[in-house]
Amino acid sequence: MTVRQQFMVAVVVVPALVGWWAWHWPPAWWAFVVIGPLAALGLYDMLQRKRSILRLYPVLGHFRYTLESFRVEIQQYFIESDLNGTPVPREFRSLVYQRAKGEKDTRPFGTIMDVNQDGYEWINHTVAPVHVERSDLQVTFGGPACEQPHVGSPLNISAMSYGSLSKNAIEALNLGAKRDGFAHNTGEGGISPYHIKHGGDLIFQFGTGYFGCRNAQGGFDPQLFQQKAALDQVKMIEIKLSQGAKPGHGGILPAVKLTAEIAEIRHVPMGQDVLSPAHHTAFDSPTGLLQFVQQLRELSGGKPIGFKLCIGRRSEFLAICKAMLTTGIQPDFITIDGSEGGTGAAPIEFTNSVGTPLKDALIIVNNALIGTGLRDDIKIIAAGKIISAFHLIKALALGADAVNSARGMMFALGCIQSRACNTDHCPTGIATQDPARVVALDVENKANRVARYHQQMMKNLAELLGAAGLKSLSQLTPAHIMHRYQGTVVKSYEQMFPTLAPGVLLNDETRPTAWAADWQAADATHW
Repeated sequence: MTVRQQFMVAVVVVPALVGWWAWHWPPAWWAFVVIGPLAALGLYDMLQRKRSILRLYPVLGHFRYTLESFRVEIQQYFIESDLNGTPVPREFRSLVYQRAKGEKDTRPFGTIMDVNQDGYEWINHTVAPVHVERSDLQVTFGGPACEQPHVGSPLNISAMSYGSLSKNAIEALNLGAKRDGFAHNTGEGGISPYHIKHGGDLIFQFGTGYFGCRNAQGGFDPQLFQQKAALDQVKMIEIKLSQGAKPGHGGILPAVKLTAEIAEIRHVPMGQDVLSPAHHTAFDSPTGLLQFVQQLRELSGGKPIGFKLCIGRRSEFLAICKAMLTTGIQPDFITIDGSEGGTGAAPIEFTNSVGTPLKDALIIVNNALIGTGLRDDIKIIAAGKIISAFHLIKALALGADAVNSARGMMFALGCIQSRACNTDHCPTGIATQDPARVVALDVENKANRVARYHQQMMKNLAELLGAAGLKSLSQLTPAHIMHRYQGTVVKSYEQMFPTLAPGVLLNDETRPTAWAADWQAADATHW
């Protein structure tokens, strides 16, 4: 008999013999089999000193820990409603799943939202709607100093690194971006082979760790950067100053998710958490940031250069504006990450209580650029919990020219919001480096889902604009979005968040009082 045949016989015969033997046991033996282990466990519980619950309630106390181990699943599947789930409610997770799968995404019997609740928002429509083509939604990135402007989508994949996500997830995102014509932000982990395998447009991001363009000392390497920036797939370059979920902290890739391949791509050692510093070493002031932008523009051959940050002190962003005015150097785009942004790993104090939420941050940045006369040549990209076309259009109304979505794209891949991204045990093969889990994510299938989700978002964005009587994104203003302020009091975004007049911050006589102290504190030469 072959080894395989011997194994099959053993699998059948051994359990049969054990079962026959057990069938003839005396009843007392069975009682010992059941009671014995429980008695041993109870004795251990009473003698151990780690958990007081088990010392007081031997055996029974284990039920508490068992129930706690799948509390999140019970909450998500049996307790939460379609609207109260967090971070993203079921209503919007289901919307992404349906659009990604090409299923019916309409809703019967009216809205489940309370339209009379304070905070409810909507867009005003017109009795004379217009038709908007998807081609009318394109956005051009690149100011006067840009030699290789990029014409792209108003919705792109937000920064998620290889390492944070699996290689199959990166491949699927990039292939989906290729198929429906939008861009894929690499995240700060560098450009991996999986980013370039399918040829989708890339936004090359690096942060304080300079992964992908890092020298042996951990600083910025101009030659490595130039090699990466020269790739045809790289359409834009983004300097990450901070991110919404953990501003002022730096990135974290847990050691459990660090493979030899990722360590080689990032130029970091194995066996320890990969921590990005909290600040850059290539520059140390607003003026230095702008000079760095100019250096990258030259090294990249004139591709669009921008930076990403979560807004903290308003005076610091005004300092960047002053540096633009004094140096004459402007970025081609600025990405604003709201504090509600997602991440694979962050200290709870930072993710809950540090940074400015997206709506407030957009208002600050848009007004600061308008008030300093810089807005026309700089595009604003918004990121932070943008899932539906209405989320997108609200960000655009507040001043964004385009948005990035991370969690929306992850849901399109099949993410179930298990919130296990930092454990390497992601149940969908997205946020893990476990080979057995990664292989479960089919690149071809998930790429089609990502492409369909983006396609349906563009379709619904066009329909929303058309319903409001707007023929292009440039016609959208804060006045189009309404907000139930309190009870029967309804205000538009323009009434709630007035837009500054162009150039008013530059003159002491016209500068609004609310901006005066921050303008005075802003200094282009230091943070």
